[in-house]
Amino acid sequence: MAQEYPLPRFHFQVDWGGAKLSFTEVTGLNMQVQVIEYRHSDSRDFSTIKMPGLTKNENMTFKRGKFEGDFDFNNWLNEITNERVNGRRDVVIRLLNEKHEPVAAWSATRCFPTKITAPDLKSDANEIAVESMEIAHEGLKLMKI
Repeated sequence: MAQEYPLPRFHFQVDWGGAKLSFTEVTGLNMQVQVIEYRHSDSRDFSTIKMPGLTKNENMTFKRGKFEGDFDFNNWLNEITNERVNGRRDVVIRLLNEKHEPVAAWSATRCFPTKITAPDLKSDANEIAVESMEIAHEGLKLMKI
């Protein structure tokens, strides 16, 4: 059955290495296949042929509000130091419909943190403190639901 309206992007869930965490924003769900151009010397065509090459994955960024006593981002960064085996995690991002059922999911494999940004502090601001983490991964796949 065809859906009448496109899905909203604000209702999603992140499975963070076994735990389900809430985030305000997830960006960087991008993949790109590099193009290889080739022409052999006796080709009758005076142009190159194009073939798919290596896949290039961009880093993903996760943002969420800072809570008292919450050090998950920093603990994960400390785990990955010196390439410890237990430091990498698989992350699954699920887009949910109005019934809270997953309708699309992306799986990133062997993720590790590359950057943590603490909340901006401002004495006259009336906003929540938001921290962010940038993670690198070795592959992003759209999963079938």
